[in-house]
Amino acid sequence: MNMIDGIKERRSIRKYKSDKVEKEIIEKIIDSAIYAPSWKNSQTARYVVVTDKSVKDNIAENGTLGFSKNKNNINSAPVLVALITVDGISGYNPDGTPTTDKGEHWQSFDAGIACEAFCLSAYEYGLGTLIMGIYDEKKVADILGLKENEKVSALIALGYSDEEPKAPKRKEIDEIARFI
Repeated sequence: MNMIDGIKERRSIRKYKSDKVEKEIIEKIIDSAIYAPSWKNSQTARYVVVTDKSVKDNIAENGTLGFSKNKNNINSAPVLVALITVDGISGYNPDGTPTTDKGEHWQSFDAGIACEAFCLSAYEYGLGTLIMGIYDEKKVADILGLKENEKVSALIALGYSDEEPKAPKRKEIDEIARFI
């Protein structure tokens, strides 16, 4: 598969087979995602891979802000990955002052790049993913035992797809791009 095909073909998956995802495959996915660009090569993305059903159940029940769709998505997937970023590095000088007026925005930007690299790599290995943004960050961080300077940037359901969703309609180039 080439990159353009991967970008155009990858879909958000909400139904997964119960098949186990081998640790070695997840490590290969993360090894690819490591190459995502980041602010001044700060590489603040971290991955907490959750395969323990009781931990997944705890996050689904207590960490989804009552959003039943994410509860179901977490329960459906054999693996849940928490994309974590180290706080206070992306967008900041070594003395802690923001490098630009965007400040902590760069941390989310870097997390988004890392997340996309992770999901495209997973797709290359035949796995489906769903990026979830509705969660209780404090509760998820507590359940995962994160350090104070680690922030949950996204939850990613991961597994072998049990559906083939169609691509949603995309906007036309003239709706989203200006050439000056």
